[in-house]
Amino acid sequence: MEERETWEALDQYFSEKLHAFDPVMDWVLEANEKAELPPIDVAPNQGKFLYLLAKLKGVKTILEIGTLGGYSSIWMARALPDDGRLVTLEFSEKHAAIAQSNMKKAGVDGKIDVIIGPALETLPTLKDKGFSSFDMIFIDADKPNNPHYLEWALKLSTPGTLIVGDNVVRNGNVLNKESADPSIKGIRQFIHLLSEEPRIESTAIQTVGIKGYDGFVVGVVKK
Repeated sequence: MEERETWEALDQYFSEKLHAFDPVMDWVLEANEKAELPPIDVAPNQGKFLYLLAKLKGVKTILEIGTLGGYSSIWMARALPDDGRLVTLEFSEKHAAIAQSNMKKAGVDGKIDVIIGPALETLPTLKDKGFSSFDMIFIDADKPNNPHYLEWALKLSTPGTLIVGDNVVRNGNVLNKESADPSIKGIRQFIHLLSEEPRIESTAIQTVGIKGYDGFVVGVVKK
């Protein structure tokens, strides 16, 4: 079996063994595919990883930068208590509409605010909307702006806030310091800022599976 086939088979194995049958989440992925959204949702086991992080932390407020079709939003919203709130920022009106439909199907739309527009324009409006800080922040949008998203994540954090950044490995290409790819440059600057930032402790986790070879950064704002 080829290496990639092994990764995908293991993802399937773990999902079958460790995840309850979830027709709603399968429906969401199918809806995103039918709508021709880019196939860049987190994998099911990665979605559950985010869910478990939120559960372990006991979060009540979550900020997501980058909604797409709402797959990861739904996973995290499921971890919230009844009075919890998730705010998700999405550039595309089309993607936001599909996400809102998916959230309603999943029964979590009452816990989620979808804010449409460029994130660097909507982030400064959050405090006026009543969202001054968050317990967990998931960064999964355009990678060239990751350094700016980190700056905003820190502004919207309190001691103990969990910050997670997705897609930080990109098949190992993040090692190429000479890369002209704006996404690679953005991720490298993101990692550099984390390495220099005294307010946060962080590490990275490499992943393989149906999404190929990639990884997360996970950090906690210091108390």
